[in-house]
Amino acid sequence: MREMGHPHIATPRPSARVRRTSGILQRMPEAFPIFISVPPEDVGKRLDQFLVARLDSVSRARVQEMIAEVLVLVNDSPAKASLKLRGGERITVLGEAQRAPIKAIAEEIPLDIVYEDDDLAVINKPSGMMVHAGAGATEDARNRGTLVNALLHHLESLSGVGGELRPGIVHRLDKETSGLIVVAKRDEAHRKLSAQFAAREVKKKYVALVHGWVKKDSGTLAQSISRDRVRRTRMTTKIEGGRTAVTHYRVVRRLDTKFGKFTLLEVKIDTGRTHQIRVHVATMGHPVVGDTMYGAPRQARGKNAVIGLGRNFLHAAELEFRHPMTGAVVALKSELPEELREFLRRVEE
Repeated sequence: MREMGHPHIATPRPSARVRRTSGILQRMPEAFPIFISVPPEDVGKRLDQFLVARLDSVSRARVQEMIAEVLVLVNDSPAKASLKLRGGERITVLGEAQRAPIKAIAEEIPLDIVYEDDDLAVINKPSGMMVHAGAGATEDARNRGTLVNALLHHLESLSGVGGELRPGIVHRLDKETSGLIVVAKRDEAHRKLSAQFAAREVKKKYVALVHGWVKKDSGTLAQSISRDRVRRTRMTTKIEGGRTAVTHYRVVRRLDTKFGKFTLLEVKIDTGRTHQIRVHVATMGHPVVGDTMYGAPRQARGKNAVIGLGRNFLHAAELEFRHPMTGAVVALKSELPEELREFLRRVEE
């Protein structure tokens, strides 16, 4: 196992928080305590569930840590995360949970490296692998089995721009999405690649199988995307003021099978919002096969046949960008993984 060092990463200043009092969003200074009144419509909710919906960008795991550390009071008294609210309570948030920062560690995980030079690498990521650790409950749970863990084992260096938890990571793919992702080995390359993504100069093409027959042969979906205020792991197009998101699709073929109707799509994105393709096609009424988070059934059912897929049918098939140091065009392709090819074979029999 090769060892590598990481440059010192300055801790970024926290962004301004948002306080929601009785459902009304208000800008607030970065100071505690925060006071929240429980409105009648939230009667019966658990305390932790209520706070996740009221505190901006705070996970349920983090809220539970705050409650366990007695940083949340209900009517000036400590409470359990499972407390059922009755309405009218005065909740006081005293501060954030104190947790030791975690640092990504090398882990010997097989990796399909399709391109590599001194400045960057392109990986064919499998479905089921997170790109980097997230906010989990324990050190091990948050820092195992990710692309970053594998990169630290396979590559001699990674850029430090993303911090010690996300070394080398320029962009991301969802856990259940497979395909091509570029990572930076040097800081200068990282900054120049990030600039290309920000300027929408990177070309990304995906293959998706969705439920139903998409009516138009091609189209553009441009609904803005925001985080769902109730289910914080989901994104939505139903809230005004979200982030701009642009998705272009083209119908490759429509399938009429014993398991129902499907459409195979070629998808290009101008932006890279969280869950962007999945949210946009679901909003169109055609969720990605396997994507139960956005409305796809766990199994596709026909008159006398049932079939399921243990992942999302979404694959990052093509990636094109300018090399950050030489300016040469780097264009790479990735075939559909075997489990998706097999699923297509089965539905088309």
